[in-house]
Amino acid sequence: MQPRITTKSNFTNNNRAKLIASLWTLLILFLCFIPGQDLPRVNIPLADKWAHMVLFGIFTILWHRTVRNGKGYYKLMLMLIAVFIGWLVEYVQGHYIPNRSQDNIDTLADGIGGAIGIVLFWLYQRFNKGANNQPQ
Repeated sequence: MQPRITTKSNFTNNNRAKLIASLWTLLILFLCFIPGQDLPRVNIPLADKWAHMVLFGIFTILWHRTVRNGKGYYKLMLMLIAVFIGWLVEYVQGHYIPNRSQDNIDTLADGIGGAIGIVLFWLYQRFNKGANNQPQ
């Protein structure tokens, strides 16, 4: 097995991927901790659930980009982290955020979104030859 040679560009790309994933995580926390009376009212069925799935789908995709070869263990850990953060957000909403409640169906939507993100990233890696050039 040949030793892997890393370049400054690889470190820069990886740091950029980590920064983007971290900022996305902070965005999720910021949006989920907005008091209920400050949230916009929308008349889209299950809009809240769709929002959770999209937020956590992108979350898992962005964090998956921070590693070169995320094997099954990494995917499982990423999924568990997404569900845990989703549950923690719901707990905080239910106990500490005015006019918000804990909704375990939102946690389920977070997990489904996280799983969809992992599958989409896996499909991207599998069918896109450029995926081999992701951060190392």
